[in-house]
Amino acid sequence: MTFPLSASALRRRTFLGAGLAAALPLAAHAQAYPSRPVTLVVPFPAGGSVDLIARLYADPLAKALGAPVVIDNRGGAGGSIASAQVARAKPDGYTLVVSSQSSHLANPLTQANPGYDPIKDFASISQLARSINVLLVNPAVPAKNFKEFVALLKARPGELNFCSAGPGSMGQLNVELMKSQLQLNATHVPYRGGGPLVTALISNEVQFGLDNLAPFLPHIQAGKLRALAVAAPARVAALPDVPTFAELGYPVLNTTSWIGLAAPAKTPGEVIATLHKAVRSVADQPSMVEALESRGSLTPEPQSPAQFTAMMSERLALYGEMVKRAGIRGE
Repeated sequence: MTFPLSASALRRRTFLGAGLAAALPLAAHAQAYPSRPVTLVVPFPAGGSVDLIARLYADPLAKALGAPVVIDNRGGAGGSIASAQVARAKPDGYTLVVSSQSSHLANPLTQANPGYDPIKDFASISQLARSINVLLVNPAVPAKNFKEFVALLKARPGELNFCSAGPGSMGQLNVELMKSQLQLNATHVPYRGGGPLVTALISNEVQFGLDNLAPFLPHIQAGKLRALAVAAPARVAALPDVPTFAELGYPVLNTTSWIGLAAPAKTPGEVIATLHKAVRSVADQPSMVEALESRGSLTPEPQSPAQFTAMMSERLALYGEMVKRAGIRGE
């Protein structure tokens, strides 16, 4: 037997039903990611290697996500200022940082207070690209190969100068790691950026360096610089006679530099998963593979976010010990 509802009960049921109906579209909207533009913060000025990779990904990533992707260049303090800003941004997946070994490895290890922890304050998403590193000398250096180069440094400790793009930069850290592995002695001469660095090497103002291949490749091919070894999974097609560090017996030195994508910590796991899937779909496209290789870069390793974070942690530990021993300080 049923009883008719009172007028107040009917009003209450109608109100609850209307509220539930109104809430459903809102809940569905909140779950739809992305529903507005996604900003990729590049913590360096336009025109550099990190900015270049970010712009390569912007359009195809927008298509994969179904939402606009905007590049926002915010230079300063070697990438620390913008990285710290993203670390404090709302963790909703709409503000991301294009990370690199400069901003997420060198700075935290060499700067007194960069304003962020590269592991605790970020959620790793994916690598975007890997950069080949090259050990190269001015042709006036009397060393035709890596073995002769090591012998020369041991015979003339502290006499040869090496260059970097600044105190605490990856160019310095790469050479310092090599010095520690082979017990070598050389003098660091920092420059402000890649342009002056290349000029200094060509003019023999400094004798060698160990940094990203891309800006040096044309000068190597023109005979203005001599490549002795590369840090890469295999020999570089453009430099077929130059061995990898692994071939030479130094696998620790055979690591490529990475450029990646990270979100603020506590970004929802489903958002990270969506971004990771989108990045991987773009990275595997033949057009992206060709674009990266034409710019002296390699396709990213197919790492999960957890694997990407673990790789970063391993490198922080490796370089961190060396930075402490050498007393390296950034600007």
